[in-house]
Amino acid sequence: MTTPPATAPTATGPSIHLRALFTWLAVYTALMATQFALGPALLPLPMPVRTLVVTAIVVPTVVYALVPAILRAHAALRRRAAR
Repeated sequence: MTTPPATAPTATGPSIHLRALFTWLAVYTALMATQFALGPALLPLPMPVRTLVVTAIVVPTVVYALVPAILRAHAALRRRAAR
């Protein structure tokens, strides 16, 4: 009889609801900043092209920069509060 391999404990992240809030916060912030910065330049373009440009900027920014940064900050705050 063999024993199952030991698994390392997994770190628990924020709840799905908190992650949704963090994602919404990042998306809202990125959309507002992009619209503020590029809105006048994009205004002459048709709506589908404006949407394409804005989402091409916002989605990678949110996925690769903002949400991970928010999650790191949240984890740091939780560690600080646990002391």
